[in-house]
Amino acid sequence: MDLTRLSLDAEAMLVGLRRWVECESPTFEPQAVNAMMDLAAADLVAAGAEVERVPGPNGLGDCVRASFPHSRKGTPGILVMGHLDTVHPLGTLETLPFRREGTRAYGPGILDMKGGTFAAVAAIAALRRAGIETPLPINVLLTSDEEIGSPGCRPIIEAEGAKNAYVLVPEPAQLDGGVVTGRYAIARFDLDTTGRSSHAGANLKEGRSAIAEMARRIGEIEAMTDEDCTFSVGVIHGGRWVNCVPQSCKAEVLSMAKRQHDLDRGVDRLLALTDLDGEGIGFRVRRGVTRPVWEPMPATMMVYGLAREIARELGFELTHGSAGAGSDANFTGALGIPTLDGLGVRGEGWHTLHEHIEVDSLPQRAQLMAGLMLRLS
Repeated sequence: MDLTRLSLDAEAMLVGLRRWVECESPTFEPQAVNAMMDLAAADLVAAGAEVERVPGPNGLGDCVRASFPHSRKGTPGILVMGHLDTVHPLGTLETLPFRREGTRAYGPGILDMKGGTFAAVAAIAALRRAGIETPLPINVLLTSDEEIGSPGCRPIIEAEGAKNAYVLVPEPAQLDGGVVTGRYAIARFDLDTTGRSSHAGANLKEGRSAIAEMARRIGEIEAMTDEDCTFSVGVIHGGRWVNCVPQSCKAEVLSMAKRQHDLDRGVDRLLALTDLDGEGIGFRVRRGVTRPVWEPMPATMMVYGLAREIARELGFELTHGSAGAGSDANFTGALGIPTLDGLGVRGEGWHTLHEHIEVDSLPQRAQLMAGLMLRLS
């Protein structure tokens, strides 16, 4: 069918998306994430879905699982998978309000990844309004902890992925509008330094500063970055009183590599830095959440080839490639499930106060995803 004839209007979609963007949902605010899940669940129900609420990981928001009526319901279908948590703290709307400026729309989480997820739901709704049954059943999974590596949701992601024949992930498109056919391996680490407390004025020399040790270690760790494996310290907490030599300091590291063996090498190098004396004073590294490398495979490239054909029919070229910035596609792709990522909207500035989308990409990406839903079999 002519995908451009589906009822997908950019301005109408932007009105709907604004509701999602103005429902702030930072990962560590479970009530806020649940409010966003309520909103998305209502839109799924309005589109005809049967929706199930899945309790979230401890201290985090819930997930939503949805399925649409189909003559082959229960057989392996297409899983549309996205996350509704964001990195933006509550109150970000004050400094990054939803707004339209020319061809762009701004707001927290609008690119990563509420815009793409909304477009996917809109695509499903448009197909149902047109009375079209897709060859395969359509299922949706919305998760709550992707921005912290999906430590709690990974089991449900892998379980739901395994029930389906294909996985479509509307994370942001590449800068040139391309999709993602593989992602780098990513590991997180927790760092702890333990020192010896003393009065910073009266007995400074008796103390050993945990902050000073952490500062030294951060430089050492980030200097380990090379062409094959990167290290970045993004979080640090230490000390309580300025007149006390700090006894503890904590930090978090993100490491990324294009190949699994490069990440494994980096993991070994970082874990080897642990160095504690008999009193427990010194430096400790603990491994946290890891996303496995997802390498392109023939089945994924088949889905990409189909997407490229659809894009050409819609009037644009669709590139592909492997990418950093892990997503939940790492898990389904690494399991060997044909997965296509980066199907979401075009834009720039994700995770920043300049986050925005290109408004015309809302219907375009919805049409692209609708085309895949119509042709995957």
